[in-house]
Amino acid sequence: MTTDRTVSLVTLGCTRNSVDSDELAARLDQAGWRLAEPGEAAVVMVNTCGFIESAKKESIDAMLAASGSGAKVVAVGCMAERYGKELADALPEANAVLSFDDYPEIGERLDDVLEGRAKPAHTPQDRRTLLPLTPVRRRESETHVPGHAPASGPRVLRHRLGGGPVAPLKLASGCDRRCAFCAIPSFRGAFVSRTPDEIVAEAEWLAAHGVREVILVSENSTSYGKDLGDIRALDKLLPRLAAVVDRVRLNYLQPAELRPGLIEVITSTPGVTPYFDLPFQHASGPVLRRMRRFGDRERFLELIGSIRALNPDVGIRSNFIVGFPGESESDFAQLRQFVTQARLDAIGVFGYSDEEGTEAAGFQDKVPAELIAQRADELAILADEMCAQRAEERIGAVIDVLVGPGTDGWAEHQAPDVDGKVSIDGGEGLQPGDIVKAIVTGTNGIDLHAKLAG
Repeated sequence: MTTDRTVSLVTLGCTRNSVDSDELAARLDQAGWRLAEPGEAAVVMVNTCGFIESAKKESIDAMLAASGSGAKVVAVGCMAERYGKELADALPEANAVLSFDDYPEIGERLDDVLEGRAKPAHTPQDRRTLLPLTPVRRRESETHVPGHAPASGPRVLRHRLGGGPVAPLKLASGCDRRCAFCAIPSFRGAFVSRTPDEIVAEAEWLAAHGVREVILVSENSTSYGKDLGDIRALDKLLPRLAAVVDRVRLNYLQPAELRPGLIEVITSTPGVTPYFDLPFQHASGPVLRRMRRFGDRERFLELIGSIRALNPDVGIRSNFIVGFPGESESDFAQLRQFVTQARLDAIGVFGYSDEEGTEAAGFQDKVPAELIAQRADELAILADEMCAQRAEERIGAVIDVLVGPGTDGWAEHQAPDVDGKVSIDGGEGLQPGDIVKAIVTGTNGIDLHAKLAG
């Protein structure tokens, strides 16, 4: 066997992919592989993203760059799972294109690559069909779900590839919703929760490795527990996690599934950040129905109002898709009005584009690309203005800041590296991972300036 069993992992896409890469790194370490820098490794494994066209291009560029270095190239992750043999045929520079099902034997698969033993790429299938339709029966399946590997004895199957005081922690995988614009469930599969004990054990491991904030990630966090037979499982889990790490942040809450009990837990539990990541996607009722989603401007404003009634200082972020097929001027006006009224802390704006394999790709009433770009620019400008105004409302407030690199950090209403930052005047002696109280003195867009309190 070739002795140069060195591998570098390149992770693209979302934080869920980051967790998967940590699992792959742990499996490779157990198999005797040594992690190395990209220019020093015999094999470069690219954990790809297959969400939208720009992400797919970035994944292909990363594989081509790795091939140009002389290393063997292995594609894993969402794009590899989604396209399989098609990707392998189109990109001969990749020495292997592997499925999620290859993860448990990833060390052996890389040995095959080093030895020149070609493994035919898989033919993709809808991974939703691999698990029982009834959620409570899904744990009976032996289908591999990335990021759900149980602990190996007392050891958590995870090797942190990134450092710092913040780390993602996978809550669940897959999604049972059928949003017309989204292909993710077809290659990530049906919804599967991790057990509370598995999650708490991993949080304890992360805390022992210097992590002070865990960010719970999934495709749909508000569905957590439905396959465990307990729709209040998340309400019970959050306080357990808050007893293990200093901060617990919850990402991707489906507005239609957000229950009053969960809102109360998030807004009132010490150690759980009062933060709501609510991807509304639009505010026009007719557009949302075509998207196979629920709600409208009035209902969303009521939801936001009920949250702020419990804690007026909560952070709320959202994403919106502009130019979905059939979006009229009236629909867009509803969206603009909502963004003006909602006073959100952070907003992502995306112009619609067809995604193969989705229902919306077959819709006929497409909005012209030029109009989509115009509306996206218009909404982005409005969003920046409204979020900046929301930030200004925090001037004079006392906030808890988790210090990151340098003298910058994040308040509870800011997801690290996503929703702006806090620059602390006079914080030169602070260390990454410190949590300090500071007084907001000014703003720059959604970024805050602050001084140490007391």
